[in-house]
Amino acid sequence: MLRTINDLEDYAIRASDGDIGHVKDVYFDDQTWAIRYLVVDTGTWLSNQKVLISPIAIGNPNWENKVLPVSITKDQVRNSPSINTDMPVSRQQEMQVLDHYGYPYYWEGYGSMGGGVYPNLLLSGYANLSPPHNHEDPELKRASVEAQAALHKDDDLHLRSCEAVKDYHVHATDGDIGHIQDMLVDDESWAMRYMIVNTSNWWLGHQVLIPPNCIQNMNWPDAQVSVNLTRQAVKDSPPYNPEMQVDRKTEMYIYKHYGLTGYWIEAVKHGDSKPTP
Repeated sequence: MLRTINDLEDYAIRASDGDIGHVKDVYFDDQTWAIRYLVVDTGTWLSNQKVLISPIAIGNPNWENKVLPVSITKDQVRNSPSINTDMPVSRQQEMQVLDHYGYPYYWEGYGSMGGGVYPNLLLSGYANLSPPHNHEDPELKRASVEAQAALHKDDDLHLRSCEAVKDYHVHATDGDIGHIQDMLVDDESWAMRYMIVNTSNWWLGHQVLIPPNCIQNMNWPDAQVSVNLTRQAVKDSPPYNPEMQVDRKTEMYIYKHYGLTGYWIEAVKHGDSKPTP
């Protein structure tokens, strides 16, 4: 099911032994458009510290009560590496967080999460993963982390804040379209599926959905997004109604309109369709 990032904000994150805090932001990868972390405000129990929680930890959400259960403890969160979420998160910091929870490095494996497409399957027995960096011996683990940190110290930073990207201006090949108002995320794969673009400055009162694979360029310093679409193509696309659920039939129409192959077809082609438990 597709949900907006705005909908996810303020969801409670519930560990196995109590609440951790509430979602305040989401970090996504600007190459794969996969959500990498939820930025969680821990409130008074951890001095209002913000921590990163991977979608790998998320179990079966309680959408009605706005609760995301996670397969970690409050102690694990309390002892997790300190990250300043107001600053860019380095690859070395990511490695420290992933090592702390025993998760695989997503940039080393296949699929958007480093072990497939669906993050929660990495902990459910579908994926037979034994991360090479997760050694039992503390000395071996430390040496492995240091070696990996040195190997990836010059990696480009691809984590972006959803809050920061909202209001970015969107440019078609022949002029401005509008601005990013929100994003739609798949609540199983935790992948960004669409930008919700508000066209009010050009086409009053309309919102449209544009898949990330229409993006030609993200100009981060100027807060601009360029898409390989004409304004007319955007105007002729199916209008987005925030009161209506975006179902597969609607998605098929959107992808056909833009001349794209559906991500669900690509997933089956690459053997990444979700197995039946």
